Amino acid sequence: MEQFLIKGKHRLEGDVSVNGAKNAAVAVIPAAILANDVCVIENLPHIDDVIYLSEAMNELGVKTDFLDPHTLRIDSRNIDNFKAVYESVKKIRGSYYLLGALLGRYQQAEVAFPGGCNFGSRPIDQHIKGFEALGAEVVVEHGMIRAKADRLVGTSIYLDVVSVGATINIMLVAVLAEGTTNIENAAKEPHVVDTANFLNSMGANIKGAGTDVIRITGVKELHGSTYMIIPDQIEAGTLMIAGAITQGDVRVCNIIPKHMESITAKLQEMGTEIMEGDDWIRVRANQRLSSIQLKTLPYPGFPTDMQPQMCALLSVADGTSIITESVWENRFQYVNELKRMGAQIKVEGRIAVIEGIPSLSATEVSALDLRAGAAMVLAALAAEGESIVTNVQYVDRGYESLEEKLNGLGANIRRVSTSSDMNFTIHRPLKKTLQQKIG
Repeated sequence: MEQFLIKGKHRLEGDVSVNGAKNAAVAVIPAAILANDVCVIENLPHIDDVIYLSEAMNELGVKTDFLDPHTLRIDSRNIDNFKAVYESVKKIRGSYYLLGALLGRYQQAEVAFPGGCNFGSRPIDQHIKGFEALGAEVVVEHGMIRAKADRLVGTSIYLDVVSVGATINIMLVAVLAEGTTNIENAAKEPHVVDTANFLNSMGANIKGAGTDVIRITGVKELHGSTYMIIPDQIEAGTLMIAGAITQGDVRVCNIIPKHMESITAKLQEMGTEIMEGDDWIRVRANQRLSSIQLKTLPYPGFPTDMQPQMCALLSVADGTSIITESVWENRFQYVNELKRMGAQIKVEGRIAVIEGIPSLSATEVSALDLRAGAAMVLAALAAEGESIVTNVQYVDRGYESLEEKLNGLGANIRRVSTSSDMNFTIHRPLKKTLQQKIG
């Protein structure tokens, strides 16, 4: 196991580059199964979830090769297994896209209930509703989801709630179905659009991605493609807040500024100075920021995946802030960790009331999930003294070498093994795995 040792109160300055989007990668990689061909996915983030998903696909008979740490070659011409068992998928939530991809191409699939972060009920009823509407029979038993269809036929599907996962999974099934499928009340997140663009690059016919209604006209087959993943909106937002929480001056590069508008607006409301270019945003905060009210919403609203990081920032803002979480019911589990650092936060249901204090105090805290782990790192950057952040394997699931990027801006972070004497950093197992696959 590994942890971070973070000495706080270092002002961050300089340029930092964002990697490919994790949420897009975990959808695009399984989507490659739909082509009886070879796909090359570029600009992938160098993170654990990409490795786990690649390994799960290997068990299906898909051949995956990392051409470099950010480029994956996927050969789906010899799939001989339609069952993804628990050991393959328990570590990541995005493994449920294997269900849609296999069902779409082979009209059958069996996938274990996925894992990932545990911060609330994440039902897949809307996924199942879509599969059944397209003609599949779905059975859920003994921790497995089994789907089978004699024939997949396009139809109109209205999602009862806006669901990114269901929107993408229904697209995966519909691209090879007969006729036309309309997904109404569809999710509009950037990674939904990115997945649709990838499918279109393989020969699919998808229109309306990024709007409330997505129209998919089925085609007989898809072909291979080379495709570049979009930049990661959540990594970009995390780095922007790192600049703000340290009262720094940070330019976040290789991003799509339009994807960042909800985050940028809230930082400006707090008093942060924001400058934008074609593919960068500069964040400058020369004083303590002001309190705000915030509610998480589906895109283009403020993303739930940025809520913990923003809570860390509001913990040291001037005044009383209120966060309303409208997506996941238990996403405030991390608050007790911030309170260990002195944060004044009260949670009632889906609402957190934050009384900002001038400074947090260093202590040992735990990363309870991916984004909560990022929030602990941000809080430690603003705390007096040296903090310890444990369970950093959660952070590694979604951020590529986060400590190296922050250190490049002037932070003081060391990654150490909990079994060592803490006098040296060690290499991540993921890097070794990648080197073995590349070599």
